Amino acid sequence: MRDNDTVLKPKKQTELKLDKPKLYKVILHNDDYTPREFVTLVLKVVFRMSEETGYRFMMTAHKLGSCVIVVCAKDIAETKVTEAMDLAKSRDFPLMFTAEPEE
Repeated sequence: MRDNDTVLKPKKQTELKLDKPKLYKVILHNDDYTPREFVTLVLKVVFRMSEETGYRFMMTAHKLGSCVIVVCAKDIAETKVTEAMDLAKSRDFPLMFTAEPEE
């Protein structure tokens, strides 16, 4: 080998580490004005729950003050909250959903 020859060495492959997207909880908050039947309807329509499952979630929020409905990606959680709140506002109910990061 001569002094001015170039020696090529393979570069090390770097692996990209992708973080999982942060998950958000969609929370149903109890209020004393929205009828139970309407809350169950919103859970059926927006969150695609059965009548029985929606009723159980609604009763949990009624008894405990709030209830986690679903845990999902941030954009999905925000969309579901908006859909549910818009449906409640269209019927003049103060039904409240929020999205917050899961710990």
